[in-house]
Amino acid sequence: MSKIAPLSGFPELLPAQRAVEREVIASVSRTFELHGFTNIETRVVEPIDRLAKGGEVDKEIYVLQRIAAEPDAKAELGLHFDLTVPFARYVLEHAGHLEFPFRRFQVQPAWRGERPQEGRYRQFTQADVDIVGRDELPFHHDVEVMAVMVDALGRLPIPRVSFQFNNRKLIQGFYRGLGIDDVTDAIRVIDKLDKLPADEVARLLVDRVGTTPEQAQRCLELATIRVEDTSFVDRVRALGVSDELLDQGLEELAAVVEGCRAVAGDRVGVEANLRIARGLDYYTGTVVEIFMEGYERLKSVGGGGRYDALASDGRTTYPGVGVSFGVSRTLVPLISDGVLSGSRPVPSVVLVALNTEDDRAASTGVAAALRARDVACEVAPSPAKFGKQIRFAERRGVPYVWFVQGDGTHQVKDIRTGEQVEADPGSWTPPEADLRPTIISTATPSSTTNDPEENQ
Repeated sequence: MSKIAPLSGFPELLPAQRAVEREVIASVSRTFELHGFTNIETRVVEPIDRLAKGGEVDKEIYVLQRIAAEPDAKAELGLHFDLTVPFARYVLEHAGHLEFPFRRFQVQPAWRGERPQEGRYRQFTQADVDIVGRDELPFHHDVEVMAVMVDALGRLPIPRVSFQFNNRKLIQGFYRGLGIDDVTDAIRVIDKLDKLPADEVARLLVDRVGTTPEQAQRCLELATIRVEDTSFVDRVRALGVSDELLDQGLEELAAVVEGCRAVAGDRVGVEANLRIARGLDYYTGTVVEIFMEGYERLKSVGGGGRYDALASDGRTTYPGVGVSFGVSRTLVPLISDGVLSGSRPVPSVVLVALNTEDDRAASTGVAAALRARDVACEVAPSPAKFGKQIRFAERRGVPYVWFVQGDGTHQVKDIRTGEQVEADPGSWTPPEADLRPTIISTATPSSTTNDPEENQ
């Protein structure tokens, strides 16, 4: 049999690593639910004509086709490459059964046929949270959704993240006030500042967009404003550009920054960064990029914004605002670098030892009593010597071994400390920190998240 080689771009996690991912997903899901968001799961395929929009991402769509299909058969279905396209379709398809504004979160895999590299995979998991309205969606939902993700990521034991906000109305109003005709193309050029030097971007503004050198310089001055409070408002005003849309964008951005700063703890930074534009044209207001300290090489680990036309059936338009967190994009590098690890690879807290094979029923009864109180456990696979059964528990990462004594009493041993005490299977419970696998992190002041409050 030929040697099995891993498939590039399709990361698979070992059990303890998977425990990290599961805890992170559980944590963000709990936070979303605390804010009243309901969970949905959409199908993994969508019609090709809905996925393909004529952009670069079209080349990365995986199609779904039977092996037995006719050679000239045209693929009609593709795997979704993000969660926004299927969510838009979901809203249109089920609008008659949804209450608007509709608050949803999704945590699902997506697929892209791009070149694999650190932080970019062909199969990856995302966590999205959105609010969608029918025909209208008040601006205060922008503040709410962004603050929800700030809250969610602030509860995770990952390196500090920075939410960098801007507003497309601010950018568009500023350019319009300057007298730039092709605002959309100007935004695309400014978006290249993270790849090109400022003088090259200025040249592109003049040559491609048709700005004057003075207009190009003002655009660069706007893009260099980056502050952690609302002082950006006065700095933009000082540039001497006036426009009604600019005023609205400044007001909205200030509200988002203030609202998110109010819920951000030590693990989350909030900034107004006026060079952030987001490349997708459907953003119409608030935009955000999320970066992780020490992992700037990954670029953003999340992002999103306001879109006033998520979906439309020709009669009704569904505006929305949302933000996505790249679960795989963030966790796989952290796990690979040893920043995050699982406290154990199995959910079992207790291994119930086996005296003899004839005693299996008694040991199974102990396990049943423990499970009835939500204590995960397993029975030893064979009645080996107790030393071997303890070593088996150690290899599996199970912290306690339970012994049924000959006189019918019971003892439980913490094999990490060697402490062994009498116990009753009907009432014994391990410390809260041992009940389930937890995340061990070198990114937080405390090296572990075994404190249940820390895991919330």
